[in-house]
Amino acid sequence: MEAYADYFGIEAPEEKEKWRIAELINDADWEKYPEEHPKVIVEWLKEQNSPEDLVNAVEAYGFNFGVEAKTLMAKVLRAVDELIGLIVATALVKGRNLDNVTFQSILKKWKDKRFVAGVNREDIERGAQEINVPLEKHIEIVLEGMKRIERELGL
Repeated sequence: MEAYADYFGIEAPEEKEKWRIAELINDADWEKYPEEHPKVIVEWLKEQNSPEDLVNAVEAYGFNFGVEAKTLMAKVLRAVDELIGLIVATALVKGRNLDNVTFQSILKKWKDKRFVAGVNREDIERGAQEINVPLEKHIEIVLEGMKRIERELGL
């Protein structure tokens, strides 16, 4: 998300932080409340008086949630979420190291529909279109952004 904040020229530190938080928190209720996801974390954000754009990003990050993404942050979160899963899975088979992951290795895994079959490639494409970034550029931005924080990701 931070890489996209940079890409779109978001300079205010508090805004960039909000973009980072959106990615970190969007799945916070998944393991404990998978049937209610993301409603539990959205309710918690509202109870905390979180900014409306952050709440919207979390509640709209999945295309199947039926919630309109009202901001660029919300649209970007929708665009990156599934792709992050594909990139992490690719890194896991490449020695748990993002340095071993290239654009070409992601494309190879992209074409193998059995590889991380749960990753919705159509949502990745739709998300890239929604933010007007070509799919190839989208993959590059997310991969490079993840490489920046590889240590924090535990890869």
